[in-house]
Amino acid sequence: MSQTRGKYDFCIGLVLAMSSSIFIGGSFILKKKGLLRLARKGSMRAGQGGHAYLKEWLWWAGLLSMGAGEVANFAAYAFAPATLVTPLGALSVLVSAILSSFFLNEKLNLHGKIGCLLSILGSTVMVIHAPQEEEVETLNEMSHKLGDPGFVVFATLVVIVSLILIFVVGPRHGQTNILVYITICSVIGALSVSCVKGLGIAIKELFAGKPVLKHPLSWILLLSLIVCVSTQINYLNRALDIFNTSIVTPIYYVIFTTSVLTCSAILFKEWQHMAADDIIGTFSGFLTIIVGIFLLHAFKDVNFTLANLPLSLRKDDRAANGALLSTYDCFNHEEESAACLAEMQPAESLSGRRNGSLLAF
Repeated sequence: MSQTRGKYDFCIGLVLAMSSSIFIGGSFILKKKGLLRLARKGSMRAGQGGHAYLKEWLWWAGLLSMGAGEVANFAAYAFAPATLVTPLGALSVLVSAILSSFFLNEKLNLHGKIGCLLSILGSTVMVIHAPQEEEVETLNEMSHKLGDPGFVVFATLVVIVSLILIFVVGPRHGQTNILVYITICSVIGALSVSCVKGLGIAIKELFAGKPVLKHPLSWILLLSLIVCVSTQINYLNRALDIFNTSIVTPIYYVIFTTSVLTCSAILFKEWQHMAADDIIGTFSGFLTIIVGIFLLHAFKDVNFTLANLPLSLRKDDRAANGALLSTYDCFNHEEESAACLAEMQPAESLSGRRNGSLLAF
């Protein structure tokens, strides 16, 4: 009976995690659309510390979508371990990438599509080999886990690093370095996941008729979650306003997932009882996701599709035979003339176009 119940909880957690990714992936697009509308109106941008987005209904729609995703995510953590729920956040990268290509005119080329596929495959491998966390069923057990010296040191380091990034590094490099604001969101997110896990246990005990409202840990977790989520929303908005969505989303996923898996391993001691093949599988799956995310955004400016593949192969064959592509060859083959002329343009002009597009954005 307990085994059947465990499978039932697993399925519920899986469905909720997938639903969460869909809502959260869509929320990035809605928020970005709202921020772009404000930029066209001349309002002070969120990246500069403005809060005009609070009057934009598209931004609120994105916030509600993210709220629905977080609620589903909250419920998923109550039914399934964090090592199952967190890797499925790669689906939000896929959803965001696809929707941004339709609604934000951010092209998803062949490299991006392969990156999305690798992200899904890597998440699947991680789910299969995910470490099993220790069973924590009561707030007293959770309190004992949170008081472990290893977790206390980890949480202290997270708070110190976040404060340094917010008050020292952020004002100097936040506008130019994409990692600053995203790192703040990610490391704080590791603590918010721990709070969510504890509150999920509290809700289960509340439904069981236990006096959890009198337990001080319940209120500590709730207040901590509010502070963490508020900080995440603030700095994620700044990152989205300054940088491209297709870059923010995957980098945020990589750093956030790494932080959560580290926090979960320290808090629940998951890796102590794992077999060697599961450890290798978990790291392999995560590295596959990182490679997929790298392909998704590193080559986003390269206009390469399956239709270009035969042309590229022909060029490679000619290069292998020692034949150089000349100006005469470009104009002698009509089907390749456009591609050749594009290659003949100097690197300085290409750099200028990219810089111009960034300034226009």
